[in-house]
Amino acid sequence: MTGTVRRLLAATAVLLVALPLAGCVQEDDDRRSGSPSTLLNPPDPPAVQASQLARVKPGKLMPLRAGEHRMTLSMPSSYTPSAPTGKGTDDYRCFLLDPGLDRDVWLTGSNVLPGNPDVVHHVILYRLSPDQTAEAERKDDQTKGEGWTCFGGTGLAGDFSNTDDAPWLAAWAPGGNETKVRNGYGVRLAAGSRIVMQVHYNLLKGAAPDVSSTQLRWMAGSRELTPLHTFLMPAPVEMPCRPEHSDSPLCDRDAAVADVMSRFGNVGNTNSLLHLLCGTEVKASNTSRCTRYINKPMTILGVAGHMHLLGRSLKIEVNPGTPDARTILDIPIWDFDDQGTKPIKPVHVDQYDTVKITCHHVQWLRDVLPSFEGIPDKYVIWAEGTTDEMCLGMLQVAFDDGS
Repeated sequence: MTGTVRRLLAATAVLLVALPLAGCVQEDDDRRSGSPSTLLNPPDPPAVQASQLARVKPGKLMPLRAGEHRMTLSMPSSYTPSAPTGKGTDDYRCFLLDPGLDRDVWLTGSNVLPGNPDVVHHVILYRLSPDQTAEAERKDDQTKGEGWTCFGGTGLAGDFSNTDDAPWLAAWAPGGNETKVRNGYGVRLAAGSRIVMQVHYNLLKGAAPDVSSTQLRWMAGSRELTPLHTFLMPAPVEMPCRPEHSDSPLCDRDAAVADVMSRFGNVGNTNSLLHLLCGTEVKASNTSRCTRYINKPMTILGVAGHMHLLGRSLKIEVNPGTPDARTILDIPIWDFDDQGTKPIKPVHVDQYDTVKITCHHVQWLRDVLPSFEGIPDKYVIWAEGTTDEMCLGMLQVAFDDGS
């Protein structure tokens, strides 16, 4: 990445999240395995009934390893979710948690304890460096109620400022068990660091108060562990309206870009910056792609992908088009609610090797998902809103130099 592009990206605040796995779908191909009725129907909408959430059993804890501990961090006070715009059935809320670190530690695993299983749909955890704390506290103080509204990430500056080492930590969904990193690895948390817990609340059966918590597995910072990092692979989105639905004013790309800028300010320019990062041109398509060169040697230990509600399929490849080509993530039918990093057999990549992400989106999903009720087609670009889109890969990596 050039210094110019890095500085441009550093001026934005976008997001990241997490992801699934599976088979293969070609561009504009809507094939699915299963019966004829399955082939004609889309995946179930992401909104589920509260009774379904409440019936899911709590995740299981795993034995602690030698020198490992747990800490439990809870929301400071109760929060009752509501649709931020007054419409829809989802609320994404970020809460600032303080682990009270007076020295560096290694984060080695996590678990989530939903306070109210009737409304807690899934949870994402992010690390927050000490120098970001003041901004987070201001955002929290300036927002009515506990926490602040956020969709894909923390909503804080710098979410996406370093594509080689991003702050995403973990994801959880109902039924998910406690997770732990591989033996000998950890994510370094500096003294004074905070945790941002993003909770997706489901409102189909009404709102109810919640006080959720997260449990973090940790080891002393003096332990000799290999640092883990999150390497991001974003791609710009240029999704046109369907021809039979092109009468909406926002089907014009310039109007759609202006709409995003009006909602998110300068961060709304992220899609243009991603074209610079990926070396791609503005061209309407339901498929997004980006190939990135590796800046320094590293080993890939886990992989994740992220799109929004119009996502259909996602694939991540290493060195495509060469004898060393490997597919490390293949999701033929995207499920927004299936979130969590997939560990893989370690894959080593050298400097100047390539990694490629390909995402496919479809507008017809807006006809069946509750979140799009009453919202017509629009030209969709990369942005943070529920009705916007993203194409994002996340690699859990360890750098060869041990940094």
